[in-house]
Amino acid sequence: MLTKIFRRAAAVTFGFGMFIAASAALTVVQAQEPDAVVIKNFMFSPMSLTIKAGSTVTWKNLDGEPHTVVNDAGIFHSAALDQNDTFQFKFDKPGVYKVFCGIHPTMKETITVQ
Repeated sequence: MLTKIFRRAAAVTFGFGMFIAASAALTVVQAQEPDAVVIKNFMFSPMSLTIKAGSTVTWKNLDGEPHTVVNDAGIFHSAALDQNDTFQFKFDKPGVYKVFCGIHPTMKETITVQ
């Protein structure tokens, strides 16, 4: 009986340790890609992003449905991005860029370039 309790406690402790390690790794990955936008749950995340001129933003679609990345002024327009596909655009000029999904126009975000 005591051995069974010890095994359960060890399993819980190990599981918790793995969770903490995975969380730390996720934080490091996010910190390495500050100009990344995730498309998930029919949303751009973050919905607002401020970057420096000359920066490249990478969008990655994590939804099972295709999405596009479109600038309302027609400066850029991605092809349909399937799950795990990415699109990149280098913002050379300062300004405010409105972005939406051409397939789902209610999905919107704003990129501010300084």
